[in-house]
Amino acid sequence: MSNVLFESVLPPAQLQKAVADWLLEDTPSFDVGGFVVGTDDQVAILFCKAKGVLAGVPFFDEVFRQVTGCRVEWHFKEGVDLDPSTTKNGKLEVARVYGPARNLLLGERPALNMLARASGIATRCRKLRAMKEKAGWHGVIAGTRKTTPGFRLVEKYAMLVGGVDTHRMDLSSMVMLKDNHIWATGSISGAVAKARSVAGFSVKIEVECCSEAEADEAITAGADIVMLDNFDGPGIRVAAKSLKERWSGKAKFLVEGSGGLTEDNVASYFCPDVDVLSFGSVTQSVPHIDFSLKVQPASKAK
Repeated sequence: MSNVLFESVLPPAQLQKAVADWLLEDTPSFDVGGFVVGTDDQVAILFCKAKGVLAGVPFFDEVFRQVTGCRVEWHFKEGVDLDPSTTKNGKLEVARVYGPARNLLLGERPALNMLARASGIATRCRKLRAMKEKAGWHGVIAGTRKTTPGFRLVEKYAMLVGGVDTHRMDLSSMVMLKDNHIWATGSISGAVAKARSVAGFSVKIEVECCSEAEADEAITAGADIVMLDNFDGPGIRVAAKSLKERWSGKAKFLVEGSGGLTEDNVASYFCPDVDVLSFGSVTQSVPHIDFSLKVQPASKAK
């Protein structure tokens, strides 16, 4: 996946708005620090100080485009594995940013915060994908909608760079009927019928199920995907196999496993009858990758 460039998947208006919001949040009024350093042209080096997958390049570039007068020169392509341990000082030069001193510092923190988180997510996703491939499992590893408010575009993008599926982007992308939907409606069958009446033929409907009986009801009602929620590895193997055998030749559907999945237990979920495994953990409690941006003294800038 490191040879695939995903930048063109980002809507320009969304990319620009996200970055503009970050910059406005970080400098809502006077920039006294910028006044101190002035507008002389400088060069800043982006260092990576921890091993991980580089992700978030288009957002980083957009930050320094919007602060004006800056340009970024990358030494690595997005999606590559960075390893600072290969250097003498434990810091790997990833890029150089050129521009007026005050503008470099205006973009520094928003750009680094984004890059650290995006790269952390991509790193975890890359590891899960590698585990899937090593096990020979042909299903889909996916993220979830458990993203940071206002930061979903970055986090979903990082999933792509890391090599996993983004799952649904938002409430409008796919219908997922969870326990609260079922309880508020009264039944799985009623909830699916009501959803289908407005979703139309082009939108998939997924139903969260806590038992085979609930999954059977969802399939009977016409669900496209049944999510076996909070099953352990052995339990999901039995349930998924039973469902596929019972409905063979009668209905087409996907089986998704979700709830409590981690790097430590995912191997027990890999089986031919499970089509999708979705992880909230690819965005929650993800270690960030450590980056820094250092303006160089004039004597060292060349």
